[in-house]
Amino acid sequence: MADRFKEISEEIKSFKANNADELEQYRLKFIGRKNVIADLFTEMRNVPNDEKKAFGQSVNELKNLAKKKFQALIEEVNSGGNSVEEHPDLTLPPVKMEFGSIHPLTATRQRFIQIFERIGFNVSSGPEIEDDWHNFTALNFPENHPAREMQDTFFIEKNPDIALRTHTSSVQIRVMENEKPPIRTLSPGRVFRNEAISARAHCVFHQMEGLYIDKGVSFADLKQTLYHFVKEMFAGDTKIRFRPSYFPFTEPSAEIDISCQICHGDGCNICKYTGWVEIGGAGMVDPNVLENCGIDSNIYSGFAFGMGIERITMLRYGIKDLRLFTENDIRFLKQFNSL
Repeated sequence: MADRFKEISEEIKSFKANNADELEQYRLKFIGRKNVIADLFTEMRNVPNDEKKAFGQSVNELKNLAKKKFQALIEEVNSGGNSVEEHPDLTLPPVKMEFGSIHPLTATRQRFIQIFERIGFNVSSGPEIEDDWHNFTALNFPENHPAREMQDTFFIEKNPDIALRTHTSSVQIRVMENEKPPIRTLSPGRVFRNEAISARAHCVFHQMEGLYIDKGVSFADLKQTLYHFVKEMFAGDTKIRFRPSYFPFTEPSAEIDISCQICHGDGCNICKYTGWVEIGGAGMVDPNVLENCGIDSNIYSGFAFGMGIERITMLRYGIKDLRLFTENDIRFLKQFNSL
């Protein structure tokens, strides 16, 4: 290692720069983000503990030497008539200032939270890598339950099962385990499912789930809450309907549909020419889920709902392809500069 220090030191001292290009070569090699001196720090873990202090001092000395040499080279290049400083031509037109914007998914997420915060909901978060209990079992998914087949899961390891979460319902379980009712919370975040990527599906997407637990909560409360959300998020004439459905963690359960915001009910490929688009699922929290979290189902009841942020964003802005959200195409993102 001593030979390596000596080699770098001699190379720094002997380096010559006659122009800005050669000066840039020096900067990249000895001062830039990924330089040969920085590489020496990665060797620190292989140095015996009693030698680490001396090793670190030697690396810092090289860093200081490289910086001093860089300043000297700048002066040499400037004195030779090849100034590295820019002297702008004031007659040139100005460079256009580019303004960034909020991503449409972020804008929809913020609007979601704003709507529900006004009616008493807070925001909760949890890990994206979950165990079987929080992702399945506590949500009334017994082992070998057929409902588990509805979600193609990315497993990280088996026995015990550790997986990328398939929904943010796992956050709701953590909230119910650690808080006492009344509970009103939103759980936004990324979720992962092994799905083929298309205009309507992706293996990584975002969910917004809501949970309300208290005494005397009914399905009527759920319906009125979602009516309020739809009226606030979309146009005032948007229609909403509930269809009976099945989820292991809610009973009774329903799918939530709204009138298509793209064709306004006339029929298009997004709504499959029905005039309606599903935006999520909802229902009354199953008593088994409450009991699994230590909440007495004889005293408390509650409702839960879940929606895809991508789906809501597509309807909100008339976007017809889900893949546009993750392609980072500046031509697409520029359309949302006003958000």
